[in-house]
Amino acid sequence: MRVAYLISEYPKVSHSFIRREIAALERQGVDVLRFAIRGPSDGSPDSADVEELNRTRYVLGAGVGTSVVHVLRALARSPTAFIGAARSALRLSRRAERSLVHHMAYFVEACVVGNWMRESGVSHLHAHFGSNPASVAMLAGQLNGCTFSFTAHGTVETDAAQFIGIPEKIRRAARVVAVSEYGRSQLCRWVEPVHWNKISVVHCGLDEMYREAPLQQHNAARRFVCVGRLSPEKGQFLLIDALAELRRQGLDAELVLAGDGELRPEIERHSAQCGVSDLVRITGWISGATVRQEIDASRALVLSSFAEGLPVVLMEAMACQRPVIATRVAGVPELVRDGQDGWLVAPGNAMELAAAMRRCLEADASQLQAMGQAARVRAMDRHDIDRSALQLKQIFESLAGTTA
Repeated sequence: MRVAYLISEYPKVSHSFIRREIAALERQGVDVLRFAIRGPSDGSPDSADVEELNRTRYVLGAGVGTSVVHVLRALARSPTAFIGAARSALRLSRRAERSLVHHMAYFVEACVVGNWMRESGVSHLHAHFGSNPASVAMLAGQLNGCTFSFTAHGTVETDAAQFIGIPEKIRRAARVVAVSEYGRSQLCRWVEPVHWNKISVVHCGLDEMYREAPLQQHNAARRFVCVGRLSPEKGQFLLIDALAELRRQGLDAELVLAGDGELRPEIERHSAQCGVSDLVRITGWISGATVRQEIDASRALVLSSFAEGLPVVLMEAMACQRPVIATRVAGVPELVRDGQDGWLVAPGNAMELAAAMRRCLEADASQLQAMGQAARVRAMDRHDIDRSALQLKQIFESLAGTTA
């Protein structure tokens, strides 16, 4: 069986779960073609990501002249489908967060992707994220008369569902994948009940390296690690405030921010203003192996997010037998059980976050080990990548031979 995957930017450090998903599908005999709008902007330090570069076709690498040829080919093949897809792009642009020019670019990209699919004999296209990749996939499906599906991950789809055309995309999609029950419920909000049965939950899976039991079952170091992009929805300012509150209480702990992003300068200034810059270390973008090293070196993972889908790093830390401290948002409570695998706190509450961090610092070795063991069992049970890939394979197989 052969399918095509479409991602906006691939490979990408923060989206390594997509690479793992593709690899797991291929282990189960699915031939996966990689299509991406553009290449990585974050350097992709993982060696596996470097290998993926050579296996991916990039729409923006085709060049203007070649893209025009693709548009003309799509028009000549089926003028009716061409006009219908162009109208859909125009309709998506109304009340959208991006302009008509952007949506016409998506239409051109869909012509390129659609022609690639025909050349490769692929009848189904799966996109990751419900924003522009799903827009291009939907338009390519119309142009080719083929099926498409997409995975919705969280804030991209929930923060601006109407403005990125989520309702129409769900209605037109053959299947839709959510990564949590919460995510599925939010997608159901935007469409009629007749479409709900096409929305399935498939959990993101753990990298193979996390199947190995950690060498150090718990870590008593006074160090927390937070993994993720330095961006508004992740709430790292709140985490700095909590760290400063602990210092006021006479408790110091190191905080490692493993990642990078647009808010790095502001976070560095805020750390200095709060008097905790000596406790905070920002790593910049690092490889998956280095992320694991940072998790292993920590007492616990802490996430102060205001909004999420279901963070992969939570399951990774739990697989490393590290308790987690996270805000009670979106799909997080489906994975983390308060008091068993870690601590759940109210989003936006620095004092509550500081209190949970204090409880973690005051926990003895036996408590840290017991929570870590419970966390690993739960993560390994719920986020087996091969089981998730089998679910996706069955979804794709169910669509074989159908048309849009």
